[in-house]
Amino acid sequence: MKALIAQKIGMTQVFSEKGAVIPVTLLSAGPCVVTQVKTDETDGYNAIQLGFGETKKLAKPQVGHVKKSGATPKTLGEFRTEGETEIPKVGDNITAEVFSVGDTITVSGVSKGKGFAGTIKRHNFARGPKTHGSHNYRAPGSIGAGYPQHVFKGQKMAGHMGNAQVTTKNLTVAHVDAKNNIIGIKGAIPGPKKSIVRIWGIA
Repeated sequence: MKALIAQKIGMTQVFSEKGAVIPVTLLSAGPCVVTQVKTDETDGYNAIQLGFGETKKLAKPQVGHVKKSGATPKTLGEFRTEGETEIPKVGDNITAEVFSVGDTITVSGVSKGKGFAGTIKRHNFARGPKTHGSHNYRAPGSIGAGYPQHVFKGQKMAGHMGNAQVTTKNLTVAHVDAKNNIIGIKGAIPGPKKSIVRIWGIA
């Protein structure tokens, strides 16, 4: 089962054998504790729930939920186990050793929040002409016809940019430090430094 919850450390670079510069994102991955195992019989689908980090402030329902694992995780995350042959048990630890250099993985996290942004920055709208007295420099333009007399949902307009769930597929593991539980992923991943991400791959 190749799945972990990790915290983003930051970006650096490494050199390949041919001397090429490879951008790498470092993650503090695990160890994660298995807090729950879901099955078709009990929950209607197969999945495992992992806990990451430590905290002293757990509500009573959460204390009872993670009691069997013997951990007090700060973050919980769930991963589907359809097609997996080896399923860990409650209380097992999963470390960075489950990944190897060259593995293809998927990373999911919350992107950086950009605050309130206009249509040019948020949706790549074109700027209006700056000639002949035009004042339509960064205005959004038409937002609908006159007949419906309301703006349709989903219209591209100014608003809150970023701070959304983003999943990036087909990333490659470039470095694994099992001793310090650090994984290096080629390229960039969603979220700012210290943000929590979920990573998983095909076993």
